[in-house]
Amino acid sequence: MKSPRVFLEGLFEAAIASAQPENCVPPYLPENISGRLVVIGAGKASAAMARAVERSWDGPLEGLVVTRYGYSVPCERIEIAEAAHPVPDEAGMRAAMRMMNYVSALGEEDTVLCLMSGGGSALLPLPAPGISLEDKQKINRALLKCGATISEMNCIRRHLSMIKGGNLAAAASPARIINLLISDVPGDDPSNIASGPTIFDSSAPSDAIAIVNHYGIELPASAKLHLERAQTRHSPEYALKSVAKQPETHIIAAPLLGLRAAAERSISQGIPAYILSDSIEGEASDVGTVMAGIARHVANHMHPFKTPCLLLSGGETTVTLNGHGRGGRNVEFLLSLALNLNKQPGIYALAGDTDGIDGIEEIAGAYCDPATLKRAEDMMISPHEALANNDAHGFFESIGDSVITGPTLTNINDFRAILVTDETFPALDDADKD
Repeated sequence: MKSPRVFLEGLFEAAIASAQPENCVPPYLPENISGRLVVIGAGKASAAMARAVERSWDGPLEGLVVTRYGYSVPCERIEIAEAAHPVPDEAGMRAAMRMMNYVSALGEEDTVLCLMSGGGSALLPLPAPGISLEDKQKINRALLKCGATISEMNCIRRHLSMIKGGNLAAAASPARIINLLISDVPGDDPSNIASGPTIFDSSAPSDAIAIVNHYGIELPASAKLHLERAQTRHSPEYALKSVAKQPETHIIAAPLLGLRAAAERSISQGIPAYILSDSIEGEASDVGTVMAGIARHVANHMHPFKTPCLLLSGGETTVTLNGHGRGGRNVEFLLSLALNLNKQPGIYALAGDTDGIDGIEEIAGAYCDPATLKRAEDMMISPHEALANNDAHGFFESIGDSVITGPTLTNINDFRAILVTDETFPALDDADKD
């Protein structure tokens, strides 16, 4: 049997593989196209999605998608642009302007195939009138630090943008729009995937103002003024409710798909698996505390599941940055989990972001086991100080337990796997025996 770490890393790989665009995109490609087929998109998976379209589409094809630096893949007919994430840059704003101009020239016979995935919000910055790119960058940094949920962050982003919240779809009218979305948000709400450039925004400016006030976010004066003056959800020229044809939307991959793939892999290797939820939110350290309690209960009482078993969960936790560490919600969850398990035998865990980037680090996540705290003690590293300083990345990197995947070319949010077993189970062997 494999060691616990190899076993859990294999499950993480299975989850990522389940959401690869080359498998998810082709079944949803349109038929009976009479005019131009134009591909647009944004997100960490968008370039791979564009490549999947090219490989499956024989007819005329053109378009523009923007992805994160380092996530580009070669395409022949669709232009791939790169921009910054999670804080937007000039390249992203230029791509957003070009995209709006591109679709504005389309007619009633044309079709827009919109490929959106996680990360698209930062990659398509097009500030509302009076708001500068520098203002948007300040807002994004504040949102990343305040502990707001992804739906709350995206609500604010939509109301400060000329492309999000359905504005891109309005610009493309009267063309037909088909949305192919890879979900990285709890609940798979299309309006929250890349802040919904081609999805009608049902929220109001007052909702964004309430979120700003709740978290005490310091908005630039230009953004405050824009929200205060906003009387409708969108300016009249971009109101999605007036488009000629309402978009057709498909969620082609989502967190639950990855968790199911991991569960199937676990079961095939003789470990029963249970999906607790695909949409857990909250402070990462708090979720770690709760999950440790569940794992201890299973280990100590064989309830509600018998051991050995695997506990799977997904969603998107948050980190309120109070320290000066490197952040990372999955590693912060895992460090909290390890502290609360307190070296309890027989419990192993892996947590990672399926896009390969946890927070702003080029590190997907980390692994922990009953010896994690002992390894840290031997190196005179304080897990409590690391957690208080929001530096779980530094902690796990120092003891050699970071999980690094590189660009995965997809994004179905957080992945958390906890293996609960007993010390006699063969899967606990330190070395592979396959």
